[in-house]
Formats: sequence, C-alpha cells, structure tokens
Amino acid sequence: MQIDALADFIVEKIDDMKGRDITSINVAEKSDFADYMIIASGNSTRHVKSIAQNVTTECRAQGIEPLGVEGVDIGEWSLVDLGDIVVHIMTDEMRDKYQLEQLWE
Repeated sequence: MQIDALADFIVEKIDDMKGRDITSINVAEKSDFADYMIIASGNSTRHVKSIAQNVTTECRAQGIEPLGVEGVDIGEWSLVDLGDIVVHIMTDEMRDKYQLEQLWE
C-alpha cells in the first residue's frame, strides 16, 4: 500500500471507531523520521485505547506491522508507529496540553 493510501486508510479506520477531530499532516518536508502525522481525539481513555488497538489490528490485517505501539496501558495518549506514519490518539486534555498540530503545521 502506498503511503498516501495508507494514511487515508488509517484516517478511515479511526473514523470507523468514532475518533474525533482527525487531522492528517504531511510532515515529509519537515521531518526525516515520518511522512505523515495523524492526530485524533477519543472520548475517554478506554476509547483512546480501543482506537489505537483497532488501527494496529487493521494495519496488521493489511500486512503492515507497526514498529511500535505506546500508551495503550494508560490511554491518555496512544501512539502507533508505522514507520512513515505516526498515529497519535489522545484524550481532549492531552491534545489541548501538547497541541501537536501547532508543532507541525
């Protein structure tokens, strides 16, 4: 799967799980470690965990093995590292606190 198609696929899977405020940022010209940052919000820590686990499961079903998954134990901020795409699923409080979009836009 090409990188743009994979980014669209991940956004679709987050949306399927009712993730909110999904933002896909192309950081290819600003970063050496990723081409896309995808950031979304969950309604609760349980919701954040579920979205991250679903992204991981759906990517594996497509033959794409995540390089790492962090934060699913606590659920305030879960990160799925897919190499060229880094997915951040956060509670509203964490998203407001860290404002990742402002760092990359």
